[in-house]
Amino acid sequence: MDVDLVVIGAGVVGLAVAQRMARGGRSVLVLEQESSIGQHCSSRNSEVIHAGIYYAPGSLKAQLCRQGRDLLYDWCRAHAVPHHVIGKLLVAVTEDEIPALKRLQANAAANGVELLWQRADDVAAREPQVQAVAGLFSPLTGIIDSHALMQSFEAVLLGHGGELCCNTRVDALESIAGGLRVAGTSAGEPFVVSARQAVNAGGLFAQQLQAASGAREVVSLQLCQGRYFNYSGRSPFSHLVYPMPEANAAGLGVHATLDLGGQLRFGPDVRYIDQLDYQVDEGLRDAFAAAIRRYWPDCDAARLQPAYAGVRPKLSGPGEPARDFVIQDHNTHGIVGLVSLLGIESPGLTASLALAELVAARLDAV
Repeated sequence: MDVDLVVIGAGVVGLAVAQRMARGGRSVLVLEQESSIGQHCSSRNSEVIHAGIYYAPGSLKAQLCRQGRDLLYDWCRAHAVPHHVIGKLLVAVTEDEIPALKRLQANAAANGVELLWQRADDVAAREPQVQAVAGLFSPLTGIIDSHALMQSFEAVLLGHGGELCCNTRVDALESIAGGLRVAGTSAGEPFVVSARQAVNAGGLFAQQLQAASGAREVVSLQLCQGRYFNYSGRSPFSHLVYPMPEANAAGLGVHATLDLGGQLRFGPDVRYIDQLDYQVDEGLRDAFAAAIRRYWPDCDAARLQPAYAGVRPKLSGPGEPARDFVIQDHNTHGIVGLVSLLGIESPGLTASLALAELVAARLDAV
C-alpha cells in the first residue's frame, strides 16, 4: 500500500478526519479536486457554531452537533482559531408562532441544550430593534472563521506527516487485495494510488464517486441552494437572530448572522436546483427584505447587497422531512475499506471534529 488512508475531499469534514487519523499515527493522503481547500459547502455557509437545537433527539445530527460544538470550542482555544460565543435569539413574531417556539425549546432540552425563555420585553432588552412577542436565547451558539478552522486542520495534518494534493480528482475506487485502488486525474494527468482504507468526504460529489465505484447502494442527492445578502452599514444587532422555521422547510428561515468583523448578513433562502449554481440574483432583494421585516421592521432594502450562495447536499427533497447524516461502510455499499459520508450539510461544520472521532472508530474497527 502507498498509504494507510486516502481522504477524498478537503472540506472541513475531510480535513478534520485527515488530521485526526494522522495524529493517530496513520500515513494520510488528502485528495481535493479544486485548487484549494474548502471551496464548496465549507466556505459557503453562515459560519455558525450551532448549539444543537433543531435536530431530532437521538439522531446523528443531534449527537454529533452537541459533541462537536464542545470539541470545536476547545480546538479554537487551543489553536487560536478566531471565534466568538455570540449567542442566538430565536423569535416568534406572532402569537400563533409561540407553540412552535415551545416545541423548539422542548426539542433542544431533549438534546441536552438549554434555551432561555424570553418575554417580549426580554427580547427588546437584548435586541431593541427586533419585533417579537416571545423568544428563546441560546447562550452556546457562536460564530467562527471557517477558513482559519480549515487551515488549522491542514496545519495539524501536515505537521503529523500527512499530505494534501489539490487539483486532484478521484474518479473511482476499486477493491484490491488488502485495500483499495484509488484512480483519477491530477493536474490533468492520470494517477493511481493504493491505500489500506479510504474516506469519501466528497460533500456535493460524494454520491457521484459512490456510483462510479460500483456501490450497491447510492443515496439520492438533492442540491439545495441558499443565497445570502450583506447589509451595508453598522449592524443594529449584537446577537444572531433567527425566525421560526417553516414546517417541513429545508432551512431555518432568512436569519441574521454576524461575521467576526461585525458584518451583518441575511440568509439563506431555500431553492432546490438541478446543477451547481452559486449566483445571487439582485432581484431577490425585495423578497429578502419582506422576510427580514417580519422581525426587523426597519430593514432598508436599499442596503441589502448580494453576497454569496451555497449549495447543500441534502438527502430530502422539497416538502420532505429533513434526513439525518448517512455514514456507510462496506456492510451497506459493498466496498471493503471505504467509509462514506453522505448528506453532510448543516451542522457539518459544527460537528466536524465529532464526525472525525466517529469515522476514526469505524476505520479502527475494520
